[in-house]
Amino acid sequence: MNKNIKYKCIAGLMAAALLAGCNDELDVEQRDGQTVNDYLSNPANATNLVNGVYSKLLDFNMYSFSWIGITSITSDDADKGSSAGDTGTDKHKMDALTFSSSDLSFNEIWTGRYEGIYRANNAIFYLDQLQIDAALKNRLVAEAKFLRALWYFDLVRCFGGVPVVTGNIDLNDTETINEIVFTKKTKAEVYAQIETDLMEAIPALPLKSQYSAADMGRATKGAAQALLAKAYLYQEKWQQSFDMANEVINSGQYGLLPNYAHVWREVGENGAESIFEVQATANLGLVDYTNVQGPRGTPDLGWGFNTPSESLVNSYLPGDVRKDATILFSGSVLWDGFVTPATWTNPRYNYKAYQSQISETWIGKGVTGKNLRILKYSDILLIRAEAAFRLGNLSEAKNRLDELRLRTGLGPVTAPVTLQTIINERRWEMAMEHERWFDLVRTGTAPAAMAANGKTFIVGTHEVFPIPAPQVTASGGRLIQNNGY
Repeated sequence: MNKNIKYKCIAGLMAAALLAGCNDELDVEQRDGQTVNDYLSNPANATNLVNGVYSKLLDFNMYSFSWIGITSITSDDADKGSSAGDTGTDKHKMDALTFSSSDLSFNEIWTGRYEGIYRANNAIFYLDQLQIDAALKNRLVAEAKFLRALWYFDLVRCFGGVPVVTGNIDLNDTETINEIVFTKKTKAEVYAQIETDLMEAIPALPLKSQYSAADMGRATKGAAQALLAKAYLYQEKWQQSFDMANEVINSGQYGLLPNYAHVWREVGENGAESIFEVQATANLGLVDYTNVQGPRGTPDLGWGFNTPSESLVNSYLPGDVRKDATILFSGSVLWDGFVTPATWTNPRYNYKAYQSQISETWIGKGVTGKNLRILKYSDILLIRAEAAFRLGNLSEAKNRLDELRLRTGLGPVTAPVTLQTIINERRWEMAMEHERWFDLVRTGTAPAAMAANGKTFIVGTHEVFPIPAPQVTASGGRLIQNNGY
């Protein structure tokens, strides 16, 4: 699935949020006389069926404004940005940690993921009915399971226990909806489903190098292993995380780009460091990810939200090249030669979200042809390092951190490795990449980090976000609200 093909949606797959009461059928356009049976009898449609699942990744309610708000603006890495009077609907509340269940961002995140899960469930259901090559069918089902696991991973990190829906559900079946769609599973049960999907996907997925150029960007064995290593880490299954990260490292499929600044530029797309990316093109772009974070003022490059914080700026060690590759400073010259004015509304913006109008695929501010990184090899090295540390293997932890430090301009870690050493390296390596909030929460360091940034983290509440109020209402109160909301 290369940059020329990407996510071609099938005309007949009408995805809907599981909790929004929309149709769940394969709705084939009738103007050409084609029926569902006609569609399912054509094996050529199998790949397009799964492409329709991938295409959900590009939508506004997946990785755009709301995701940016709850994963980045909440953290000490970023401030709301934009102008003082522009709240971004609720992004000022994300910044101050004063959000509530009625805020739009949470409902968008919830709805977007369940729309994606709905598509994955439908694809798996209909693929089972297609008479096609078994290996191809198994691979396509595995791709859908990987995507389903990815979206459940987003949900469980955000909300804790959530409903787990894996089948093709008749939305007229009230009893099943009440028992499955409107009933939360525990956090452990959600992770168990993630593990099941990924363990079933791994043997059926090719290595990255085994895909043709036309299929570049599809889920790979390494992507499923990387996500599983991360899911294990979040559950504190240190040995499993350590071992699974090693599978990715030893696969020979991945490596670090020599230049850290290239990782998030178009030149680095689907490169050695890439494990899984949202694929975007000039014909089918990523909605508003760049625009939301583009510098605000004259010239106007975007809405100006999610600006790197002073806390992040001051956290870097002197000489760390990751600082200037992450933070776009007003009044500077950018990598493409663009001279930024010192009069922009904010002094700093997210450089990783910057898309060059001069040297990259440019199709306008609202839709970007630049890929979004979801899983990277550098993250796997950090996961391996942390799991090693937790297991008492300090030499392995140091070796993996030093591997990352080679390109930073800092040199090897000199002091004994501690958990804070690893947390710091994760911050600098993954800054503005939607990881910091979750890292602080899972390591128990959020209260202190937020306090240092002038924010109050409420222990016992802020470990998860609120279940969106519209979903609780739609469930007739069956969805139990998270504590403190």
